[in-house]
Amino acid sequence: MAKSKTGPTLQDKLEKRKFRTPGRCVTFLYNAIGSSVLLPKYNPHITKNVDISKRDGACFLIWNHLSRLDHLYTMKAAYPERYNMVAGYSEFFRAHLHTVFRLNQILPKKVFTQDRLGIKAINSIIKQGGIVTMSPEGMSSIYGVNQPVVPGSGHFFKHYKIPVYFLKMRGQYLTSTKHYLEERKGRTEAELSLLFTPEQLDGMTAEEIEDKLNETFRHDDYEWGQKNHIKWEMHGRSAEHLDEICYRCPRCGEDLSMRAHGSEIRCEKCGNGAVVNDYYEFEPFDKTCVLPSSPSKWVEEERVNVIDEIRKDPDYSFTEDVTLGYLPPYKYVPKKYTSVPCGNGKITFDHKGIHFRGTRHGEDWSFDLSYSVVYSLVIMTSTAKFSLYVNNRFYEFTPNRRSVGKMLLITEEMHRYHFNTWKNFRWNDRMYEGRALGIDKV
Repeated sequence: MAKSKTGPTLQDKLEKRKFRTPGRCVTFLYNAIGSSVLLPKYNPHITKNVDISKRDGACFLIWNHLSRLDHLYTMKAAYPERYNMVAGYSEFFRAHLHTVFRLNQILPKKVFTQDRLGIKAINSIIKQGGIVTMSPEGMSSIYGVNQPVVPGSGHFFKHYKIPVYFLKMRGQYLTSTKHYLEERKGRTEAELSLLFTPEQLDGMTAEEIEDKLNETFRHDDYEWGQKNHIKWEMHGRSAEHLDEICYRCPRCGEDLSMRAHGSEIRCEKCGNGAVVNDYYEFEPFDKTCVLPSSPSKWVEEERVNVIDEIRKDPDYSFTEDVTLGYLPPYKYVPKKYTSVPCGNGKITFDHKGIHFRGTRHGEDWSFDLSYSVVYSLVIMTSTAKFSLYVNNRFYEFTPNRRSVGKMLLITEEMHRYHFNTWKNFRWNDRMYEGRALGIDKV
């Protein structure tokens, strides 16, 4: 029998859902399957410096979010304790996840927004004395490095004044990068410790808490892997889709000229490039090639270039053709997809904000978003697409070219130039030396 299309939508039902601590049987099965089938293939090394089961009442378990596989490590760190993990709102509407999410009592959160549903769900578990597992970064690593924590994280933890445990991840990004989701075996680590006591939170300012979080999370997975000389099973696809984040040629400076396939990345304009070996290291084609020491350092150079570009040109604008996707109200998104196509158009990034002009469900549709409310793009699964919340509704955008990496940097640096609520790391201040933020002009 077909579902009614006049009753409550899937989104309405999620809004009304009551959350509780997962059942013991569910947690037991999750641990059994994770420990025996899923986790071993990633060569995990897990250390517990504290016993989270000896806590008194509710607590947070946070981690530096390196990949979509991190839930397996939080499970091992907390077991036999039961916990509720926070996940991106859109993930609740994917066909292969909604049952698992309900059984494990996963909590929804609209990434990079102040949504009532997410806070309500977290509050309910805290009141039950449970464990809430989340990452203050908001989403998994895009370049193999940590991201600044979401603005307001310090106020958030200070408000609850409950213990905050930290699971330090290493290697998980290299196991499954954001630009290419194929899983690769090498070595992964996770170390559990106590980061904040209630007394420490009470004695710190919100800014001090966020500084501590950012410094504690500070990590570069590429640098870590190279330093420890960890070999990864690449299957001849070590560079696949790397041009989604390493899009600008370091030698000739051409944007969106890099093409990555198999184990090679090459500039179509000047031929600059390298082979990516099984240690995620660049092996230049010849002595004339110019390459950064790692993909994450490559992105740093691209960011500095974007910082310069938008400051030099008050009329700066970047436009891409995109396919528009949405979350259907009465059916789940098919497996492996993150939205259902509903239109197309052009999306533009300029000094005034983000603008879309196109169609939605066969009708003209447009919007304009200020960088005051959008400081980064939401990239849930891969760097082939990104998402935005428009009027509190989730929409996904898939460009015709591999240009999400550039659009992401433009968004973040436009926000920092004009508003700077979501600041870059203090150790990246060098990127802005001699370059005023727009807010400094006021």
